[in-house]
Amino acid sequence: MSDTTVTASITIAGETRPRVEFTPATVDLLRSLWDEHGPLMFHQSGGCCDGSSPMCFPAGEFITSDRDVLLGRLDIARPGSDAQPIDFWMSAEQFEYWSHTFLTVDVVPGRGSGFSAEAPRGVRFLIRSRLMTSFD
Repeated sequence: MSDTTVTASITIAGETRPRVEFTPATVDLLRSLWDEHGPLMFHQSGGCCDGSSPMCFPAGEFITSDRDVLLGRLDIARPGSDAQPIDFWMSAEQFEYWSHTFLTVDVVPGRGSGFSAEAPRGVRFLIRSRLMTSFD
């Protein structure tokens, strides 16, 4: 099992702090899903608070719009391996609601969305959030 939390690169112009991280359990699951599906991406289009579930797709399977916000790019590669970047997108409407939060993506037992890549495994991704007090 991974013991490393992976934090996103900064992708929003003018910001100097990341907005998303993956827990070690999330990194492990994503590495397994990458082995099965190839490159991956996340999209968060709904949910109001902690406990919301972002959706994980093979990269390019979910088409983002010009209004979607790229919150960060996270590299789940093991040290010394080729990069395995995963983009984390959020709908513009959702970003307006969550614009002051830092998101931690975790994994918990339970059924997620039927369209999300982890669904057949009996687990789901889960958002844990905390208030960001500064963005620059």
